[in-house]
Amino acid sequence: MPDLWRMGVLELARAISTQEASSEEVIDAHLRRIEAVNVSVNAVAVVLSDQALELARAADRQRASGAAVPTLHGVPFSVKDNIDLAGMPTTQGARALSGAYPSRDAPSVERLRAAGAIPIGRTNLPTFGMGWVCESELWGTTVNPWDRSLTPGASSGGEAAALATGMSPLGLGNDGLGSLRWPAQCCGISVLRTTRGRIPRATIGRRPRRFSHSRCQRPPAGCGRRCCTWLATRTA
Repeated sequence: MPDLWRMGVLELARAISTQEASSEEVIDAHLRRIEAVNVSVNAVAVVLSDQALELARAADRQRASGAAVPTLHGVPFSVKDNIDLAGMPTTQGARALSGAYPSRDAPSVERLRAAGAIPIGRTNLPTFGMGWVCESELWGTTVNPWDRSLTPGASSGGEAAALATGMSPLGLGNDGLGSLRWPAQCCGISVLRTTRGRIPRATIGRRPRRFSHSRCQRPPAGCGRRCCTWLATRTA
């Protein structure tokens, strides 16, 4: 079996389902990858190590019990820091929002959890998601993993860099004016920008009203099949 962090989301889901690998092993492999790589690209702003490992062990116990498991059972995913994740502040890269805790998950996060996936980290973005360089006043600058002198794109640059370097096999970002599509081009990954309204919108932290209309959760992913699998779990 190849290194777990090199495997795609469908391969990981299959390995966990057939017990070729445990969810704890998969999560641990990605946490180790984050530890090894993130220092050089600064893509993952917050690592959810303890929470992710605890959820992974619970997922393994469920799998061992023989119970039916959902499509992405035990697979890690990352979340851009302007998409609500319960228990974590939705900072949007702004110091002023460092205490902006949402009351619940955004619908896209909620549905990925229902599909069995486990959040592993929060990824960087420009402050308030506005800018052509992935630099926030709270988390600093994310660089392109292929050339540190270049940008990874924005505003979902942290997600794109995390996926391109194997720190996450699946991620959530959003796109109003190219915020998924440009980082995908810069970092060499695939994204799915769904038709507006396909994925439910939700309040993203304390976003100014004038920006709310252009935001909708959409997933960066490693290839077309992964994108289609993600969409199937979101709209089922």
